[in-house]
Amino acid sequence: MSANRQTKETFIPDFDPIDTFVTPWSTHAEIAWNGQIVTMGILVCLACGLVGSFIVVRKLALMGDAISHGILPGLALAFIIMKSWALFPMFFGACVAGLLCSFCIEWLQKKSILKPDAALGVTFTTFFAFGVLLIAMYGGNAHIDAECLLYGEIGLIPLAESLSLGGVDLGARPIVSMFVVTVLVIISVTVFYRQLMVTSFDFTLAKTLGLPVTLIHYGLMLLLALTIVSSFEAVGVILVISMLIFPSVTANFFFRRMPAILFCSLPLSFVYSIGGFFLARWLDCTIAGAMVLVASLCFALGWAFGPNGGLAWQLLDRLNDKPGNKNARSEGCAVEGQ
Repeated sequence: MSANRQTKETFIPDFDPIDTFVTPWSTHAEIAWNGQIVTMGILVCLACGLVGSFIVVRKLALMGDAISHGILPGLALAFIIMKSWALFPMFFGACVAGLLCSFCIEWLQKKSILKPDAALGVTFTTFFAFGVLLIAMYGGNAHIDAECLLYGEIGLIPLAESLSLGGVDLGARPIVSMFVVTVLVIISVTVFYRQLMVTSFDFTLAKTLGLPVTLIHYGLMLLLALTIVSSFEAVGVILVISMLIFPSVTANFFFRRMPAILFCSLPLSFVYSIGGFFLARWLDCTIAGAMVLVASLCFALGWAFGPNGGLAWQLLDRLNDKPGNKNARSEGCAVEGQ
């Protein structure tokens, strides 16, 4: 019987290009439904990529993971108190919890003997456990779905309640809130680009120039918390961390300057979202997970072939560094110089 089951079920489904690429866009209803999913994915990847570029540069990649878990008690308390999914209490509770989590991590680093990684681990696990405890004790009264908060489901975004302003239907609430946060992130990164660059790359110079380093840091943490809160319904607080890291580390294999790395967040967000959608359609799996898998594949390609530290270029450099090649290159330089 197990043999028959193995013959009927395959590990990788048969690839049907029509069903994968054409069917999702064959009718107006399909276009409207799937278009919202892809749009939400692009907005999530873009906002996370822009904020994550500065997080990675500051060597705070795990800070995103910590805050993504640390906002859970803020979300839970907002739901429990308000008894609803009201937008502004949710944002307020999560942002306060995220900033408090960041403050506790830095306070433990400065006031205790804990190393940065230990302080981060202690803080975010405590916050996360407290959030899980609140959900277990009081989540039933506020209709909290723990799996929704942790994993999300981008495929159900079209079913979310619509947000209206002045009688005008603006669309699904998660998409509208994510769009607003994405625009806010773009404006903030553009306006405060120099301050973020100086404080990220040269802390001493930033202090010498009299920049409000602490304020800039917590402003970045606030943007991070806002991005995570807006994304959690789509990809969950666990998977959003991958979107914070992958765009910048992938672009770093091809570019060294920060503007180019930030700009790469836009095309990569399209690749992650659209590629993840089609991959999930083919494999019949979760779209958020497929997006992360596409991001992993892009990172692997960059690591293999990127001109800045890629494996292929490292191999070429080693071959060019052989004694015979060094002599040939020196002779070639001599000829070129003549």
